[in-house]
Amino acid sequence: MSKTIVLLITLAVVVAAPGAAAAHCDTLNGPVVQAARLALKAGDVTPVLKWVPAAAEPEVRAAFAKTIEVRKSGGAARDLADTWFFETLVRVHRAGEGEPYTGLKPAAADPVLESADRAIETASPDALVKLVTGHVADGLQARFSRTLDASRHADHTVEAGRAYVAAYVELLHYVEALHNAGAGGHAAAPGAAAHAHDKK
Repeated sequence: MSKTIVLLITLAVVVAAPGAAAAHCDTLNGPVVQAARLALKAGDVTPVLKWVPAAAEPEVRAAFAKTIEVRKSGGAARDLADTWFFETLVRVHRAGEGEPYTGLKPAAADPVLESADRAIETASPDALVKLVTGHVADGLQARFSRTLDASRHADHTVEAGRAYVAAYVELLHYVEALHNAGAGGHAAAPGAAAHAHDKK
């Protein structure tokens, strides 16, 4: 995966929905379950092993073997076995990320994450760049406009002043999050930009 795609996925997560990328792996149409479907179809566990830590590989191999055995019964038993394997794989994958397993989620559409997947499949980040930078531009413009409008009334009343400060802090935190993501995650402490401004 190119550095450009990694950066854009990071920005998408920061800007659009924290935790969204992780949640993507919990869904029935997410990459972990898709890998599981391929493995079961081929009768080969290999496609799913990249999604789990090396220490968890024996557990996944054992679960896969049990699933293959039960699938031979067909019908409802096959479907139940498949679902159990999906759940097991996602649980182990989430644990490897240090995240809790909260169940297998229904297939869900997320334009940003789906665009990231398509970018990788097509080896072209162009559509992803356009989508994510569009979100970033919209977010910056909206927060800047709110802050600018509020600044014009900041000294009229205490309430108006507080509204300006709230808009200003939101803008700085948004910009700070974008900057830290773009700098490769070398983040300052949360709110550092706003606090640093206080010292001027």
